[in-house]
Amino acid sequence: MKVMILSNQTRSMLNFWSVLVRQIQALGHEVVACAPPGDDESDLALAEKGVPVIHYPLDRKGLNPVRDIRSLAVLRGIFARHRPDLLFATTIKPVIYGCMAAKSAHVPKIFATITGLGYAFEADTIIKKGINLLSSMLYKKALSGINGIFFQNLDDVEVFRKAGILSPSAKVFMSRGTGVDTERFAPAPFPAGAVRFLLIGRLLEAKGLNEYARAAAILEKEWPEVCCQLLGQPESGMGSVPLARIEAWQSEGFIEYLGECRDVRPYIAQSHVIVLPSWREGTPTAIMEAMSMGRPCVVSDAPGCREVVREGYNGFLVPVRDAEALAGAMGNFLRDPAIIAVMGEKGRQLAVADFDADKVAAKIINDMGLEAVK
Repeated sequence: MKVMILSNQTRSMLNFWSVLVRQIQALGHEVVACAPPGDDESDLALAEKGVPVIHYPLDRKGLNPVRDIRSLAVLRGIFARHRPDLLFATTIKPVIYGCMAAKSAHVPKIFATITGLGYAFEADTIIKKGINLLSSMLYKKALSGINGIFFQNLDDVEVFRKAGILSPSAKVFMSRGTGVDTERFAPAPFPAGAVRFLLIGRLLEAKGLNEYARAAAILEKEWPEVCCQLLGQPESGMGSVPLARIEAWQSEGFIEYLGECRDVRPYIAQSHVIVLPSWREGTPTAIMEAMSMGRPCVVSDAPGCREVVREGYNGFLVPVRDAEALAGAMGNFLRDPAIIAVMGEKGRQLAVADFDADKVAAKIINDMGLEAVK
């Protein structure tokens, strides 16, 4: 069987779905990747794993209908030409246009995974409400009649049901995000020196960057030695945080921006606590990776985030968009540094028990009905 994994970038496919790919290949199936061009290094890394990459055009963040229609048309041609037996689509636009194109090209089995609701479902402005309505219509058309839809938290399922996106007959499966490779993200000793916080995430408002910067400013008044770092890929378009703002925070001494990277492990190893005050997630991979490496976490009490952190056990939950509460939770580790190692160890135990990527991948494969080739 030929299994095609469709995503919005090969880097995320390489980082998040490698275990799933490996398990599908171990069953004797062929795996093909389909993603936009522009990352030759990740393309080569996938090819070395026996996964050829097919490119298609995609405007990840844009709202230009002409470009989206082109993506739809090109994908239909790719599916008709390469004839996959099963499509596994992930992230917003690949799910929408990939599932539409796959149905048009008569791909036998089609599965989608909802990794998060994104900008469109914040709906706190007139523009966002308009985008929300359009997205709901597109999702409904794309997901209708496919073989299964994977969600990463029950809150997102409820949102889709209330929006009328899911039909009563829709086959809904749950997954623990992409899981985490607990061997690759092995426990790391804590660095010496002052407590160091780290936020890992794309430079988007919805990741809670503004709240993180304000919390850092609050903490700096009481603990001048505190270090609050930020690691993430710059973004453009609606909802992004411009680099100029990041640089302003850095010049004020609140945030240290580390740029972007392909491997987060060295940065997690050099931190004490991972912070993610996101407004909403599917299941946050960065937090699962941090837990696996033995780091406690501070996250917002939001869909997706609350699934991975237990209050007072392996970290703390704070209200969404509340910088003062965030500063208070982060301050717990400054007032009592001894809890860092204790909560970190509990996080590692949770990662191994509940979020191990091999277990997550095995469940996805079972839900899709993939069996070993005889």
